[in-house]
Amino acid sequence: MSPVQTGAPAVEEAPSPTRSLKWRALVAPVLRNKSAMVAVAVLAFFVFLAVFAPLLIEGDPKAKVGEVFEPPSREFPLGTDGGGASMVPLLIAGARVSLLIGFCAAAISALIGGTVGILSGFFGGKTDTVLMRMTDYFLVIPDVPLMIVIAALFGRSTWNIIVIIGIIYWTFTARLLRAQTKSVRERVYVQRARALGAKNSRLVVRHVLPQVMPLLIANTVLLIAYAIFAETFITFLGLGDPATISWGRLIENAFTDDAIINDAWWAIIPPGLCVMFVVLACTIIGQAMEDALNPRLRTGHLSVRRFRVLPRAPQPEQQG
Repeated sequence: MSPVQTGAPAVEEAPSPTRSLKWRALVAPVLRNKSAMVAVAVLAFFVFLAVFAPLLIEGDPKAKVGEVFEPPSREFPLGTDGGGASMVPLLIAGARVSLLIGFCAAAISALIGGTVGILSGFFGGKTDTVLMRMTDYFLVIPDVPLMIVIAALFGRSTWNIIVIIGIIYWTFTARLLRAQTKSVRERVYVQRARALGAKNSRLVVRHVLPQVMPLLIANTVLLIAYAIFAETFITFLGLGDPATISWGRLIENAFTDDAIINDAWWAIIPPGLCVMFVVLACTIIGQAMEDALNPRLRTGHLSVRRFRVLPRAPQPEQQG
C-alpha cells in the first residue's frame, strides 16, 4: 500500500548552513559598506602593529634616546615624551597592550553575556527571571565607580583590568541574545527536534547556537571598542598596570609630566588619535554587521544606515 497523501505542507527543516555560508553572512555586510571597508583596513593596520611589535621595536621602547619633549624631527618623527623616549616605539608597544586588553575583555564579556542570554531565552521561567534580575542589577551599577573600586581592591595588573572590563560590559549582550534565542526556540525545526527526544544540550548546541552566533560576533566587535576605551580612562585615572605601556598610560604620563604646559602636543595627540581610530573602526564594523544580522533593526527599520529623511512633498499652488 502506498502511504496516504494528506496534502499538508512540508514541515520546515532545520537550516544547516555550511561554514562558508556562515562566514559569508558575517563578511557580506562589511563588503557592502565602504565605511566598514575603510574601518577594516584601519583595524588591520593596528593589529599588524600589535602582532609584529617585537620585530618593529629595537631595544626598550622606554629608553631615553633624546631630550625631554623634543619636537618631531627626522630622527624622531613624533618627538619624544617626558622621559626622552621616542614616541613611535611607545605607540607601537602601546598598541600591543591596548588591543590585547580590548580583544580579551570583549571575549570575556561575550562569553558571559552569551551564556546568560542563551540560557535565559531558551529555558525561560524561573531561570529567565533570576538571570534577568541579575542582569538588571549590573545594568544600574555605574561603570566607572565600579571599575575604580574593583581595580583598587584587586590590584592594577593587566589581567585584572581585563577581567574587570569583561565582567562589566556583558549585560547588553545578554539581553540581545535572550531576545534572539526566544525567537529561535519557537521555530518549527527546534520544536520537531524536541518532540523527537532531543535533549536541551543538543538543542542549544546544534540548533540555537549556530543561529545566534553571527549576532554574537557582531556584538563582540562593538565590545572591543568599549573595552579599549574603558582601559584608556581606567589607566588615565591611575589604575592601570604601571609595568606595561598602553595608549592610556602614554596619555597619563603626558599629563603627569606637564606636556600641556610645555606645549608638547605630540605626547598627547598621537595616542589619543590611536584610541579614536581603533574605537571608531570597531564601532563602524560592529554597526554594519549588526544592521544586517539583528532582526529587530532589519524588521523595525531602526538601522542607522538605512534611516533616511524623506524630502517634503511640494505643496500645490493655491489659486486666488
